[in-house]
Amino acid sequence: MAFLARALRQSNSRLSSCPSVAASCRWISRTAAAGSPEAGAAVAPADPELPPPREPVGGARVELPPNPEDALEVFVDGHAVRIPKGFTVLQACEVAGVDIPRFCYHSRLSIAGNCRMCLVEVEKSPKPVASCAMPALPGMKIKTNTPVAKKAREGVMEFLLMNHPLDCPICDQGGECDLQDQSMAFGADRGRFTEMKRSVVDKNLGPLVKTVMTRCIQCTRCVRFATEVAGVQDLGMLGRGSGEEIGTYVEKLMTSELSGNVIDICPVGALTSKPFAFKARNWELKGTETIDVTDAVGSNIRVDSRGPEVMRIVPRLNEDINEEWISDKTRFCYDGLKRQRLNDPMIRGPDGRFKAVTWRDALAVVAEVLHQVKPEEITGVAGKLSDAESMMALKDFVNRMGSDKVLCEGNGPNPPADLRSNYLMNTSIAGLEKADVFLLVGTQPRVEAAMVNARIRKTVKATQAKVGYIGPPADFNYDHEHLGTGPQTLVEITEGRHPFCSVLQSAKNPVIIAGAGLFEREDQDALFSMVETVAKKFNVTRPDWNGLNVLLLHAAQAAALDLGLVANPAESIKSAKFLYLMGADDISLDKLPDDAFVVYQGHHGDKAVYRANVILPSSAFSEKEGTYENTEGCTQWTIPAVPTVGDARDDWKIIRALSEVAGALLPYDSLSAVRDRISTVAPNLVHVDEREPSTISVEVKPPVKQKVSSTPFKTVVENFYMTDAITRASKIMAQCSATLLKK
Repeated sequence: MAFLARALRQSNSRLSSCPSVAASCRWISRTAAAGSPEAGAAVAPADPELPPPREPVGGARVELPPNPEDALEVFVDGHAVRIPKGFTVLQACEVAGVDIPRFCYHSRLSIAGNCRMCLVEVEKSPKPVASCAMPALPGMKIKTNTPVAKKAREGVMEFLLMNHPLDCPICDQGGECDLQDQSMAFGADRGRFTEMKRSVVDKNLGPLVKTVMTRCIQCTRCVRFATEVAGVQDLGMLGRGSGEEIGTYVEKLMTSELSGNVIDICPVGALTSKPFAFKARNWELKGTETIDVTDAVGSNIRVDSRGPEVMRIVPRLNEDINEEWISDKTRFCYDGLKRQRLNDPMIRGPDGRFKAVTWRDALAVVAEVLHQVKPEEITGVAGKLSDAESMMALKDFVNRMGSDKVLCEGNGPNPPADLRSNYLMNTSIAGLEKADVFLLVGTQPRVEAAMVNARIRKTVKATQAKVGYIGPPADFNYDHEHLGTGPQTLVEITEGRHPFCSVLQSAKNPVIIAGAGLFEREDQDALFSMVETVAKKFNVTRPDWNGLNVLLLHAAQAAALDLGLVANPAESIKSAKFLYLMGADDISLDKLPDDAFVVYQGHHGDKAVYRANVILPSSAFSEKEGTYENTEGCTQWTIPAVPTVGDARDDWKIIRALSEVAGALLPYDSLSAVRDRISTVAPNLVHVDEREPSTISVEVKPPVKQKVSSTPFKTVVENFYMTDAITRASKIMAQCSATLLKK
């Protein structure tokens, strides 16, 4: 015994002298009082019996309310945690750094409480409680790792796997499946169910979402997403007991523009991507965090690629812009990046056919024609997918050649580029949630900017905000009042004669959203002047709130207006003998002189290629580093995910090379040098992930003498799924247009 006591003393002294070992040891107390819950709660922060407190799950930060009475203290596994009132037990556990398993709970959806995977033990409660649906109460003692909680989770997992098929080797969710991960972490090592598994007929939800409904665990996430976020009543729960299944009440497709998000929120392989089916496993893919350019929202995305091919696009969390959703156009347009691509420089021969040539020959031909035309006959047009660097290079090059006719398609005959507040969403996308009245003028956010529309719907659903709409009949997914179809309704509101004036008058934070489609109208100055009058009259703009917004359509528009690409398209094209189209496919070339020489620089063989004399292949947004500014004025970068196709080059590099051959050398030859040049013209474009609000008031504008036309507003986006060169080349988008847009 003396030998044993001596050995114990030596080992204790060795452990205490080694700080790393001492820190990792758990000492067992001999006193009975220390084991009581009351004693543990009282000395929670310093109790050596407890493991050290953890960081909140996912590095989340919790802001406690300024009033101490609006916060409460609970104990999670013995650690004291302060949380705001109204938090659930599950949220309290996350603040304490304990990750609770769940299938049905989702932070952006209503609470269902029907999977029972999140069971925890609460002191003085006779049974384990569902932590997602139980509000946290002051002094509550929550235990997440007790034998009772573990046994409850194992039982729930056994029931979930009872009817789940053994599909993992052929399931597209394999490798990123919540059911796989949680059955490994929290499930038992065997199941006792020996009966036949039930099977369910697969549903046809359209060309985007693949269903294998036998795998469904009835978590109802997709039903709640469709109803609450997407605003369509397409999915629901049918049947009872073992006959319970999710489906559409009548045989129909899911028609929402956000339907692809059910793929992300489905915790099992019941809803997966139809175009991506059986293409790749997630561990084979390289993820590149970049942004989307199919609309002006600039949704944050992750491009997953394998080798030179983009395999899929998934959303990335950004609370200020797209939260964690993306539109179907953003998610599924990626197959357009490998179809109809331009690989080599080409020159149209005398027979009208294109012939592939070297870069040296193509640039020499363009430079030769440039010297044969007068400076005022040179026009440059930037396309709707152009980045700021290429537009800066195009503007500098055309200016050096002696012309000031540089424009961006979609900005109309007289763009309002003097003040940034004239063309930005001044409230910001996230700021729309503070609004209590919306007046939409000539814009249909559901097809023009699906993520802005989702934000408006979220606000309408949460606060019962009123929405008034002036424009052609449109399909909205929230309650709205159709006030009229044209400018006449706006005149009535300006003069205070319209019934909607009382709604605007009583609003605390009214918001007006004007569509960028108004830029194309001849009377746009008068229209925007009227909108500003309404804003002034109903307190839409004041020192603490700017609710006057413009919703842009294209990724390039905001940066083009910042950089000053503001020439009149009709006049510039009418007088052009040399036309440089940089990815511009949707601009009208009807009035272009027949003898004009057209250079098309772009990544897809789209509409404008048919009129081109020379084709210069450039890289798409997934293959280059570029700066884009979204509709709220937030500057973001695209990051290259895959190599360029064929002999294509970045847009600004092509223009820089052409300037050298043409003898009007641009003074930059690296991306950082181009950005230095941009910083002298529009400094906001070099502050990445920052939104610089406009500071100058609209009151400095001179009065407008133009008269308003009586022509009603038109629908700007006819086909949501096909709006640019990439989406028009996409086979998936073509299928969506054919099946989902049938009237």
